[in-house]
This record gives sequence, C-alpha cells and structure tokens, in this order.
Amino acid sequence: MTPRGPIRGRIRPPGSKSITNRALVCAALATGESVLTGTLDSDDTRVMREALTALGISLHHDVAASVDTVTGCGGTIPATKADLFVGNSGTTVRFLAAMLALGRGEYRLDGVARMRERPIEDLLAALRQWGIDAHSELGTGCPPVVIRASGIAGGAAHVAGNVSSQFLSGLLLAASYAATDVELNVDGELVSKPYVAMTLAVMRAFGVSAAATGDFSRIRVPCGQRYVGRRYEIEPDASAASYFFAAAAATRGTVTVEGLSRDALQGDVAFCERLAKMGCRVEYGQGEITVEGGPLRGIEIDMNAISDTVQTLGCVALFAQGPTTIRGVGHIRHKETDRIGNLAIELRKLGASVDELEDGLRITPGPLRPATLDTYDDHRMAMSFAVAGLAMPGVTINDPDCTAKTYPRFFDDLERLAGEPVR
Repeated sequence: MTPRGPIRGRIRPPGSKSITNRALVCAALATGESVLTGTLDSDDTRVMREALTALGISLHHDVAASVDTVTGCGGTIPATKADLFVGNSGTTVRFLAAMLALGRGEYRLDGVARMRERPIEDLLAALRQWGIDAHSELGTGCPPVVIRASGIAGGAAHVAGNVSSQFLSGLLLAASYAATDVELNVDGELVSKPYVAMTLAVMRAFGVSAAATGDFSRIRVPCGQRYVGRRYEIEPDASAASYFFAAAAATRGTVTVEGLSRDALQGDVAFCERLAKMGCRVEYGQGEITVEGGPLRGIEIDMNAISDTVQTLGCVALFAQGPTTIRGVGHIRHKETDRIGNLAIELRKLGASVDELEDGLRITPGPLRPATLDTYDDHRMAMSFAVAGLAMPGVTINDPDCTAKTYPRFFDDLERLAGEPVR
C-alpha cells in the first residue's frame, strides 16, 4: 500500500450484499416477476444466484446494469433434488437451508473448507421443530447440510440467538409459506439485531408482514401470506461504506458516501456514530453521509449491533490517542475467520498492544511499524487494513483479491476516491 491523504472525495459503493441476498430469496419465492436494481455482483451473491438457478428458479443477472430479473416459483421449489455449492457465504447457506424446507425432496449444501467450520446446528434444530429432516452430514453441527423436506408444518419453534442472527432471518424468510402460523422464539441474547430488522423490512416490501416484540425475542408470521413480484431497489452496502468513512478518519480527510442516509435499512450506517465518538464530524444529508476526520481519541464501545465493522474500527484505533475497547462481539470468532483473534495478531504486527477479551478486544496504540499482513481469506481483513495502509507507510496486504467475496472492485474504487494509485 502507498500512503495517501488526506483522502477527500465522494463515492457510491456497490449494492448491499445483505439486502441483495434477502431480496433474491423473496423474489425467488414470490408470485410473478421481480426486477431488482442496484444488486451486488460478488462471490457471495454469485453462489446464491447459481444455487437458485440450480433449484429451477428463472433468474437473469445483468452484471453491467446491476439488475436481476427473477421469475418467482410461487413458493413451490421446482427441483426435488440438488447438491448446492455455497462457497463461504453464510447468508446463502443459512437462507437456503430454511428455504429448502419448503421443497419436496432431498437437498445438500456444502462449501469451502472454512464453511465446514461455521456453525449451523442451531438453525437445523429449529427446522427439526417444524418437522423437517435437517442434519449436519458429518455430525459436526456445520456444513455439509442435508435437508429432506416435504414442506414446513409451522407452529412454534425456538432458535438460539447468540451465534448468528442469520439463523432467525433464514427462518423468517420461509415462514409465511408454512402450513400453519409460525411463532419464532429466540433463546438467549440475539446478536446483530439490525439485520433482523432488515429481513423484516425486505419481507414487508415483498408483501409479507410479521409481528415482533421490540427486542425480536418473539416473532409471529401468519401463514397464507405470499411474496409478490415487484421492482425493488437495493441500497449501497453500508459495511463497504465503513472503509471509506474510516479512510477519512485515519487520514484526516473528508469523504461523502452517496446513496445512504441515517434511516437506511442497514444498521451499519451507525458506524459513523462510533467515528463521531472518536472525534470525527459526521453530517447526514439527503441521501448521503459525510465524515470529516479530526484528532482521534480511543473509546469504549459495544459493537454487537454492527459487528461487521469491528475490524474497520480496529484499524482506525491505531491512529487514536489512548486505548479503544470493543465489547459485545464474541460471536465474530465464527465468521469467515476468527475476527477477534486474527485481528489482534495483525494489529500487533503494526505496533499496537492488543488484549483479547471474552467478547471483544482492547487496542492500545503504539509506535507504528511496517508489516506484511495476512487476511485469512477474509474480505473484511483486507479492506480494513487497506485503511491503515492509506495512513502509514510500509503496509503490505497478502491476498488482497479476497475482497471478491463481497466487493471485487474495492481497490479500484479506493484508488478512484484517493485520486491516485494506492498499491
């Protein structure tokens, strides 16, 4: 990486991965045709599209226009047998496991080596409460997953909330097609609550409503509701935007991200408020957010609701005065990599003192030093440490192309924002 800064400019990131994959599931199950605009083209959305196509869903993706045209199956999955590859996409494996319960046949979901280490048993246990034969093929509680389905009976089911909110979101996306009303009860503290709010909002946009308690500990979905095909616009990815906001913070620049606002569907826009606590100025405009960097101070913060931005904030903390403590994110050890342990390893290479906590980490800045950083095949590691590379010399990032998982053109866009090459 080549240091650049202060970074000043405007940018619109590509469409949200989280919304794209939710909208693809709703459109696939819907009655009629849907046109999804602003959709993301990345590894995670590609495996979702390929899996839906393998299940017999009619889907055309116009890469250049960022548009998906989907003819829904009306809740009846055409394929009665399928062996589906999900890469390392958590949304794909978890959303499809629940969706496939609506089918009539036998289905298998598998992915890369890391996917076989990512837990899914809590979701399978909930599906079994609905009468589905759903199990981990190797008995590990992780993929490969085998689903033998004949439709969802419905009724009450319990699901753990402490590992991933995607388990609950997957169940919700399929719930309205059950034979009877559904009541989902969350056991324990639910992590990443804004993503459940996002799921309910996308469902509502396609015609399915649910009644939820304020903390999402109990959600009821009446049966008989059906998704209806429609035209639907995908917001820019707020998690991706966090790297550009962080670039403004780390280099004391000013960056405006277009297409997002304070009331976006994605909870990760709240990352800007964390930067404000650290000393940045944040301005919310009509369809845009601007962050202006300034002298940074360490903070103590619970990031449970926006845990995909922990690595981003961790890199900003390198340039702050005083320690930064991040709590409430123990579940991110089960992501694409151990996002606590491996983040700590790489931050230490750059000179920080890092203490791993049960539910997070404490980062104390030290004299910065050059380092070659590993990414662990985790897109967010590469993009987060690119921020550090803009603000200090000597940063080399191994396997930067792992950003293809969610943002294939990340470094191109970063250079466009910087106005000159950064690597």
